[in-house]
Amino acid sequence: MPTLILTPRYTEDSQALWRAAGELGWGVERLAGWRVPERVSSSVDPVLYVEGLLGPTVAKELGLRLAEPEVDWLPRLPYEYRKRRIVGMSLGEARQLTEPAFVKPPNDKSFPARVYLGSELPVGYDDASPVLVAEVVSWEVEFRCFVLNGRPHTTSIYERSGELQRDYGFPASEAEIEEAESFVQAVLADHRVKVCPATVLDVGVIRGRGWAVIEQNGAWGSGIYGCNPVRVLEVLRHAAVRAEPSDGAESR
Repeated sequence: MPTLILTPRYTEDSQALWRAAGELGWGVERLAGWRVPERVSSSVDPVLYVEGLLGPTVAKELGLRLAEPEVDWLPRLPYEYRKRRIVGMSLGEARQLTEPAFVKPPNDKSFPARVYLGSELPVGYDDASPVLVAEVVSWEVEFRCFVLNGRPHTTSIYERSGELQRDYGFPASEAEIEEAESFVQAVLADHRVKVCPATVLDVGVIRGRGWAVIEQNGAWGSGIYGCNPVRVLEVLRHAAVRAEPSDGAESR
């Protein structure tokens, strides 16, 4: 039977997954600190749900390999699916930007993703660190889709007109969810697009341009918003797998 492993940080998402795991008869372990005790590390079928910055550390102690996209996955995505200019560069290069741009770390949350001038980017980070620099656009609505084996598994609205679903609890209509999943399926069906077998694909509508991919994220560290917790667990079960002896703790 799987064991869901959570970090010490209590969140609505981790509590929802805890309850769902209990309904499924899974074991649940919430770490007391950032070290993994022996009873947890010996779990036969560990399922990880942790914050992005802690993921690699906890996964290494558990002998797991995290599934997450390549750092240049989004810039390489065909333009018809991203509908905006996106380039990868170093943080040091981004500091030289003189026009506003949306800047984010590719796969972690080391600093907030938002619109910056180069001079406004946060200090205290290695200038060699990779970042993604995107054209500034306006998103009308955004959806989170947990994907398993190339198909949408559970989907939720997470932002509408700049307001988070988590903060206001607003729903999406069945028609909206169907439209979002239809776009996700079109992206996944394109042989040029490679995604992790268990992952999160965020999509939305850019004002004046239509449906576009926002980003791909590791499912093991992504908020669930209004997604079905049981179906999220089914994705998480495949989002961190036993590392082979030649593997690192992380897969990028």
